[in-house]
Amino acid sequence: MGLLLAAGASVSSILGDQWKEYFYCPAMDNDVLVRKGQPHHGKSGILNRGGSDNIITSGSTIVVNDGQCMCIVDNGVIVEVAAEPGAYTYDASKSPSIFAGGLAAGIVDSFKEALDRFAHGGITAKDQRIYYFNIKNIMGNKYGTAAPVPYRVVDPNAGIDIDIAIKCFGEYSYRLADPILFYKNICGNIQKDFTRDRIESQLRSELLTALQPAFARISEMGIRYSALPGHTSEMAEALNAELDGKWGKVYGIEIVTFGVNSVKASEEDERMIKELQRTAAFKNPGMAGAQMVSSTAQAMQDAAKNPGGAMIGFAGMGMAQQAGGINAADLFAMGQAQSAPAMKPASAAGWTCPKCGTAGNTGKFCGECGTARPAEPETWTCPKCGQTGNTGKFCGECGTPRPAADAAWTCPDCGQTGNTGKFCSGCGRPRG
Repeated sequence: MGLLLAAGASVSSILGDQWKEYFYCPAMDNDVLVRKGQPHHGKSGILNRGGSDNIITSGSTIVVNDGQCMCIVDNGVIVEVAAEPGAYTYDASKSPSIFAGGLAAGIVDSFKEALDRFAHGGITAKDQRIYYFNIKNIMGNKYGTAAPVPYRVVDPNAGIDIDIAIKCFGEYSYRLADPILFYKNICGNIQKDFTRDRIESQLRSELLTALQPAFARISEMGIRYSALPGHTSEMAEALNAELDGKWGKVYGIEIVTFGVNSVKASEEDERMIKELQRTAAFKNPGMAGAQMVSSTAQAMQDAAKNPGGAMIGFAGMGMAQQAGGINAADLFAMGQAQSAPAMKPASAAGWTCPKCGTAGNTGKFCGECGTARPAEPETWTCPKCGQTGNTGKFCGECGTPRPAADAAWTCPDCGQTGNTGKFCSGCGRPRG
């Protein structure tokens, strides 16, 4: 009797699996990452009530929407993947259909299928599934550093290179960059929707672990911690670089955007940085002088309000200024000296007039007879030993003769004179 029951079950199931099916996945919201595809049998499904679960009939239609990636798993192995929107016809199924191809061939194949099911007690020995992956950006993932994270602050202008602790809060988005890796290593053989809350805690924990080395990459770019909200793209790149070994190559996930809502250092660290920057500003004598003038003005106002009388207050202020050893005028003079262009010092020996022999002249003309100062001899560099400042016909270091200068020529086109190279300096005409 068991054989008869198995035969009846095999015939019933094989007939139920002959109907072509239509697989369609409705829109997946932001919380659904993977959904198992189910065939749609219409409103009643009367014609196909005996079909087997997890069987895709040859000739069935599979629809893929925007933002979705579909894969077919045949007996535990991914055999097909489609990420382009459109309708696909499944023609590589191991479950034949009498409605696909010629009727005679379909009957023969179906009879062979029935014999196989009979050997397995009336059920099929195949498992074919369709999974839809949400490849849109999964947004609204919150993060926050419960404990402060080290951040290196570098300010060359102030001479600062220190580590401080900051707290950071915000949101990030990610996407399934490799659905095959995600299926193999995360969701696997699911029966229901796989939602993001099942991995949210793990992703947040690993993200916070990667924040510290990512901050190190950002600080090396010279970005201040207070400017992090304006450099979120750099943060996303740094985090992907840190998480690529786990998220990218194991989970098939990558960060798309990284938002920073708030970043704050401790009050102690902020005071220290501001104090160091303020102190570094006084390296400029002009800034230090301005601060001294401001402080002196405030001191004069406070001295005038002295309870013991203004004279006592001003006397104390004068003693403080004398103890300081420097005043604002000296600082302003130092600042002007630093900002003034460097002047070439005049020769202490001066020059000697070639006409009357008067020595020590420093101007353009002789102070005794008015003869013009002779032109400075043209210097040249030795092409052999590299000695510079030569003025004679031979190198003062190795004795190499001075190289002959190219004869000047006049351009016949534009009339430019004094050309020494191969081309005219006025119009570019070749020398010829």
